[in-house]
Amino acid sequence: MLAQLQEHIRLFEELSVQNQTVRAACGIMADALRRGGKILIAGNGGSAADAQHFAAELVGRFQKNRRALPCLALNTDTSNLTALGNDFGFDTVFARQVEALGKPGDVFIGISTSGNSENIIAAAKEARRAGLVSVGLLGRDGGSLAGLVDYPVIVPHQVTARIQEAHIFILHYWAGVLEDTCA
Repeated sequence: MLAQLQEHIRLFEELSVQNQTVRAACGIMADALRRGGKILIAGNGGSAADAQHFAAELVGRFQKNRRALPCLALNTDTSNLTALGNDFGFDTVFARQVEALGKPGDVFIGISTSGNSENIIAAAKEARRAGLVSVGLLGRDGGSLAGLVDYPVIVPHQVTARIQEAHIFILHYWAGVLEDTCA
């Protein structure tokens, strides 16, 4: 356990290089919410759980009671996911939802520890086409998504568990700021 804790601490010390991007992405989200927009967020596996967690923090509450903030985790609707996956292919499950639900001024957040999840890549491309601002919560070197999103937040580590620990920290930071500035 001590080795993992030391690895976690080293990674969090390195995260300071992402401070500007993390804050800028949060500012874009706050602007969108204040203008009546919404946040669409998606991920796979553990990143899907993180997306759902973030949406719950905004729609429900993070640290205090306040008005609900519009955020939708695209990976939570099993009927849409299975229908789209079956009819169009799994790579389209988030892009089709961005097409259906997103509008200019909204924000799409794609979470991918590798930066190479095909369905997140397709959603980021659709977000750009539809006029949404896109944020990538990424790991390793950012993968293909780093060049496809407007705000790539890259956690520079190779171990998925450490990347996810940093992702949830960043999502909690964003939830706190959005709760304080948009509610």
